[in-house]
Amino acid sequence: MKQLKGLAFLIIFFNINAPAQVNTDTTKTSHFHKILPWAASGLLIGSGFFIAVDRDAEDLFLNNADIKEERDENYSNFNFSADDYLQYVPAASVFILDAFKVKARNQVPEQLALLMKSEILMIAMVHGLKNSGFEKRPDSPQKNSFPSGHTAQAFLAATFLSHEYGGKSIWYSVGAYSIATAVGSMRVLNNRHWISDVIAGAGFGIISTEIVYSTHKYKWGKYSKATSSLFPGTPSGAAGITFNLTF
Repeated sequence: MKQLKGLAFLIIFFNINAPAQVNTDTTKTSHFHKILPWAASGLLIGSGFFIAVDRDAEDLFLNNADIKEERDENYSNFNFSADDYLQYVPAASVFILDAFKVKARNQVPEQLALLMKSEILMIAMVHGLKNSGFEKRPDSPQKNSFPSGHTAQAFLAATFLSHEYGGKSIWYSVGAYSIATAVGSMRVLNNRHWISDVIAGAGFGIISTEIVYSTHKYKWGKYSKATSSLFPGTPSGAAGITFNLTF
């Protein structure tokens, strides 16, 4: 029961971080809100490492062994692959909202640059650790469990959406982080990851996007003649999305 309460707290923690991602050029945020994503990601990564190193410790707030036992006792037949697709939903939502002319923080070319840089940084960190053989998966002898790539991708995407649309409404952020939390939960329920993998993966996803947004030079904004548009459909009338970039 202690572990279930801990997992419930973790889910709530992921989602209360969502409002802190509101950070646009026209929104004045407090110093606390500016540092909260960095503090949250650091805490998540550190906690993930700590739990992974001592995964059987009964005195931890959360530990791998007890969460695995709860999963095996109550959800042993859980097999739902939605996490393979949900991890991309928050990022895709940004471009869908762009297509329907909902004004974002940045224009589409800028968004693409920010997203690509975040992805490259996340992949370098996450897969670097995975390839180190730090942790064996709970369902196989493969030593590429830590951290969870699906969870990192989901939280990267959620942070990306929150930066672009969180300034318009807190519910964009809440929805994005709720989806990301669902992905992390399903990775554990599907027996593909330990809880430590998911916790650290969330931190890596958040911090990858935060680093990129804090260091990006916004070069597209210097080109006043550059215009872009994104809209549903194609010139031929087929289903899809059309992107135009004009200089």
